[in-house]
Amino acid sequence: MPPKKKSTVDVQGSTITVVRQNEHDFISLTDIARHKDPERTDYLISNWLRNRNTVEFPGIWEQLNNPDFNPIEFDGIKKQSGLNSFILTAKQWITKTCAISIVSKAGRYGGTFAHKDIAFEFATWISVEFKLYLLNVALFGQTAKQWRTANPDAKGNIRDHAPIEQLVVLTNLESFILLLYEQPSRCREAVVL
Repeated sequence: MPPKKKSTVDVQGSTITVVRQNEHDFISLTDIARHKDPERTDYLISNWLRNRNTVEFPGIWEQLNNPDFNPIEFDGIKKQSGLNSFILTAKQWITKTCAISIVSKAGRYGGTFAHKDIAFEFATWISVEFKLYLLNVALFGQTAKQWRTANPDAKGNIRDHAPIEQLVVLTNLESFILLLYEQPSRCREAVVL
């Protein structure tokens, strides 16, 4: 397995860790949660995972990308999600479903990380504004405000001046997210990426 490459991005005064492994970016949900409540990051992640819409998103992602995903466990979790008595931690999600989109490790250098597609959804749940800052920083290396300050005479916005490669990545991310929202939960075989 190739070594992990670790970097950080600054988003609205919060340092967000990004780990690249096997050509995929995993963003720290713990760092994103710390932006909202530094004392209860695990609680925020578990609360997010309790929501039925939340569970469906990584479940569909897993069905599209993970041949070892356990759809039977996923169906059981989905049926229970949203109930007052339902509790789901990142570690439970990983263990029960064989998920690969979320990684959780205890300890000093641990935390909960998620594939960027999942992490952007979590960031939306924390704050739509924060997600937009995170997306700009992750894709363009700066916020829209930083770009505007550095380019006061430029017309348009950061996307109007972005290289084609960044625009392709942005378009693909947006299309992939829409695809996930539109797919029924049991159609992995029908989707060809």
